[in-house]
Amino acid sequence: MEIWIDGDGCPVVRETERAARKFKIPVTIICDTSHRIESDYSRVKTVDKGADSADFVLTNLLKEGDIVVTQDYGAAAMALARKAYAFHQDGWQYTENNIDGLLMKRHLAKKAMRSGKHHLKGPPARSREAGKIFQEKLEAFLQSKIKGDVTKFIPTKRALPRIIWSGAEPFVL
Repeated sequence: MEIWIDGDGCPVVRETERAARKFKIPVTIICDTSHRIESDYSRVKTVDKGADSADFVLTNLLKEGDIVVTQDYGAAAMALARKAYAFHQDGWQYTENNIDGLLMKRHLAKKAMRSGKHHLKGPPARSREAGKIFQEKLEAFLQSKIKGDVTKFIPTKRALPRIIWSGAEPFVL
């Protein structure tokens, strides 16, 4: 098992490393050339800059049972397809049960932005407590994995929007 971090803008690199160090799990950070990341614990792999280049390299290096830390829903979907575990920076786990809704939410947000009619708010400012919460949840997952009981650990996710299909166009309630 290895932990892979999508290092392009990841705010929980140090928290992930602390959790991994506690359980003696290797960590690799993948980032593109527009980011400079140094670590005394993790292996850092820098890839060419390009749309999703770090995500594709990360996905190709994954093995079944590895853990991915990413805020990118697309990267999480690719990790799940490779039978890896995927965590968001807020500590909740991407699963087969929530990834389709998250991808649809991303699609609808991009569509609204392109239309120019909607001004969607970004996520709230990240609190200092958020990193600590992430680390606690990752450590709980790692502990359950070591005990061989990962099926019982699925952190709760904020409620996803209900998506209603009307003809060919979805809309969110």
